[in-house]
Amino acid sequence: MKKRGRGVAWMFYPIGFTAYANPSAAFVKVNQDGSAVVWTGATDVGQGSTTALAQIAADALGIPVELVTMVTSDTLQTPMDIGSVASRVTYIAGNAIVRACEMAKQILFEVASEELGIGPEGLESRNGWIFVRDFPERRVRLAEIARKAEVVKGRPVIGAGSYNPPTTFLDPETGHGKPYNTYVYAAQVAEVEVDTETGEVKVLRIAAVHDCGRAINPLLVEGQIEGGVAMGLGYALSEEMVLQEGRVLNTKLADYLVPTSLDVPPIDVEIVEVPDPTGPFGAKGIGEPSLLPTAPAIVNAIYDAVGVRIRELPATPERILMALREKEKEQPGRSVRDREDGRPEK
Repeated sequence: MKKRGRGVAWMFYPIGFTAYANPSAAFVKVNQDGSAVVWTGATDVGQGSTTALAQIAADALGIPVELVTMVTSDTLQTPMDIGSVASRVTYIAGNAIVRACEMAKQILFEVASEELGIGPEGLESRNGWIFVRDFPERRVRLAEIARKAEVVKGRPVIGAGSYNPPTTFLDPETGHGKPYNTYVYAAQVAEVEVDTETGEVKVLRIAAVHDCGRAINPLLVEGQIEGGVAMGLGYALSEEMVLQEGRVLNTKLADYLVPTSLDVPPIDVEIVEVPDPTGPFGAKGIGEPSLLPTAPAIVNAIYDAVGVRIRELPATPERILMALREKEKEQPGRSVRDREDGRPEK
């Protein structure tokens, strides 16, 4: 008999290392044609961080993103970054880039102030123009100012910036402290179908709602959430490292079962944007949090369907059948598989 159930899981997750310093640094150079080059040690490992960081630099400078060239992942050329870990790149490397761009932009504004007849504090830049904040019709091309700064004023438009989240270690006696500077939040709902004869679980649908501060690139955020859910699916149902005397026995994908595209259910993604005042343009992050609620949501859905708790992952058919048999032993004559609603006893 096949029974359906739904499960919910909620989580909060910190951005960055626990209390320890985890800085990032960036350099930026604005060229005479109004384009820019940004150097960052942050490494893109497939999550699209280079694209998001280019967008942050473009917005910070006020130029189109296609005019930004990123130089990344070269420790000989780029400034220091701790690494693509702890869901930290957008938040920490992004803040470093914003600070570098602000330094470069200050040079541009000081030179432009002579052209526009107002102090640098009254200027803004957007879409390749520098203009008076309260009188946007009065403007000058950013490229023109960049060239003047270099050729006439002798002030190359460059900037450097770094960011390290302000944190403290926890007091061993009171437990008080600030190990992280910001957190993200999420909830996921899973709907499953459990075959009580075979123990097989089919995930029918997952809804994932995630707070990321502000989505710098919504399509990339959605892709990361979908990828995290797919990873969580494997963690919940199929991926298991088999050890014998310290040796891994299932070293091939034929034995270590990773979900394929055919195994991934429909995923409904919702992005919640509550900008964080400490993040670059309000952004925080979305890396590891996209994975975390999936397995508990699926396990809760299994419980909702057949009334047994699976406390060891993955929730394989063998473990589910064993739990069902134990349930039957505890309540003779009240087989979980015979229940119409598949829910636990009251």
